[in-house]
Amino acid sequence: MEVTAEKNEKIAKMTFSSVYPHYVTKVEKKGRTVEELHQVIDWLTGFSKDKLQELIDRKVTFETFFNEAEIHPNAHLIKGVICGYRIEEIPDAYILYRNCRYLDKLVDELAKGRKMDKILRTEKT
Repeated sequence: MEVTAEKNEKIAKMTFSSVYPHYVTKVEKKGRTVEELHQVIDWLTGFSKDKLQELIDRKVTFETFFNEAEIHPNAHLIKGVICGYRIEEIPDAYILYRNCRYLDKLVDELAKGRKMDKILRTEKT
């Protein structure tokens, strides 16, 4: 599938607080914890638990959420298909969309029981 400006804009306007409960439900239903979810979000974005709660309380859009984030330098190692999109093929013009798919992929891996050291990618030396 190909990302369009319309899809990118739709994601940009969605609030993080509207999606966050779905992340929690997804991981808890599979036996993972909210703390593990926060660890994954912190790794990708640099947001502490308190900062994450502040963003949820402010009802920020995904655009604001990712504008305030410091995306992990190893995020480019997140590869694969999520929601029909091959993450590594999402163009730089749609970085917001790619960042959202990074987060979706990490949450999906967490829910599927992948080990945390595999989810929180490191460069191979």
